[in-house]
Amino acid sequence: MALRDLETLERNESGIETALSVLKQRFGEQFKTSQALLEQHTHTMTYIPSQLPDAVVFAKSTEDVQQVVHVCAEYKVPIIPFGTGTSLEGGVNAPAGGVSIDLNDMNEVLKVNAEDLDCVVQPGVTREALNEYLRDTGFFSN
Repeated sequence: MALRDLETLERNESGIETALSVLKQRFGEQFKTSQALLEQHTHTMTYIPSQLPDAVVFAKSTEDVQQVVHVCAEYKVPIIPFGTGTSLEGGVNAPAGGVSIDLNDMNEVLKVNAEDLDCVVQPGVTREALNEYLRDTGFFSN
């Protein structure tokens, strides 16, 4: 596939504008639209050029994520989950605009089930952080 073959997606301008207004009111300082942050949330290693979201919400809880999803679903606005930003495939791009949900602050290990050899973690937990948490147990993640 060449750049000329990329499909251009239609933006829902009125839905995006309304959703951003609602999210800005609900999230205050957790809601950002600065150019530098938008660019940071689309960094990709592919040949596809960066396609910026319209805003970033820094989620701190499951309830935050639920609220963003509810608002975006109501106004038909794309959602782009953002973890550590290591996308090699362009998965953090926003070809139709939308809201990037930054999950980095949701970084707690919630439960370790040694007998089942599994863990329950929030989406911002990295492999390295999990290994550090498990270090004294004799377990590690791959």
